[in-house]
Amino acid sequence: MTLAEHLATGTTTVARTWALTRADGATLGFTDHDRDLAFEGVIFRAEAGLTARALEQVTGLAVDNSEAVGALRDAGLRESDIMAGRYDGANLTIWEVNWQDVAARRVLFRGTLGEITRTGAAFRAELRGLSEALGQQGGRVYHGACSAVLGDGACRFDTATPGFSAELVLADRAEDVLIFEGLEAYAPGWFTHGRLSALSGAAQGLVALIRQDQGAASRRITLWDALRAPIAVGDRVRLEAGCDKQATICRSKFSNFMNFRGFPHIPGEDWLSAYPRAGQPNTGGAWRS
Repeated sequence: MTLAEHLATGTTTVARTWALTRADGATLGFTDHDRDLAFEGVIFRAEAGLTARALEQVTGLAVDNSEAVGALRDAGLRESDIMAGRYDGANLTIWEVNWQDVAARRVLFRGTLGEITRTGAAFRAELRGLSEALGQQGGRVYHGACSAVLGDGACRFDTATPGFSAELVLADRAEDVLIFEGLEAYAPGWFTHGRLSALSGAAQGLVALIRQDQGAASRRITLWDALRAPIAVGDRVRLEAGCDKQATICRSKFSNFMNFRGFPHIPGEDWLSAYPRAGQPNTGGAWRS
């Protein structure tokens, strides 16, 4: 019996289930039924205490929206994971399912998690529909710096190339400065504008951008924003070489100028107010700042 046929009987045994897939690939399932359900390779836990308000779905390009509320529990969403940002932008699918026959089900909602707030031992999560992405600005920006991210599909540089990354443990820390040993082979400042990825410890899976790389053998790394989970001495991390998105570094450091996605010769903003001056050549050639 299909779900539509089951609903037509007038006496129903239906529940809702949620499947959350985080950016790190971890998938969690929840249901508002009083026992666990399982389908599509996911176990939907009943003890999570998750409930959702009515879904608002409309035609056209308007954004579908709703919200879910639930309890912070070890078996469900934990406060430490939420505060660490592990659920930011997580993919979400909501089903309506006949709990007596889980093959009879239908998808009610597909989208992502938006803002998550907590009050006491409970949380409230905004649900954003697939049309949310259509409201984001798109298109290419024309400016001197590269618009790609080091290692992405536009950049095409392999950050696993020997000499452009290092895996090591945190030797010490002084407030917001992380201290590493054994990086003599890397030039001072090599990791400035790079990335730090936590490979173990409470912050495992989290990534931060490097603001400064100072020192020689003993390196002092400062992040733009601290990781949203604690990183301790002995935790293993991965450091990736930094790119300031300028043509000179792309050519000399990475030998990747063929994939440079900026426009280094585009006139700057001061060109708008430029005017001819005596003693300055006005040949009609390339403009120089």
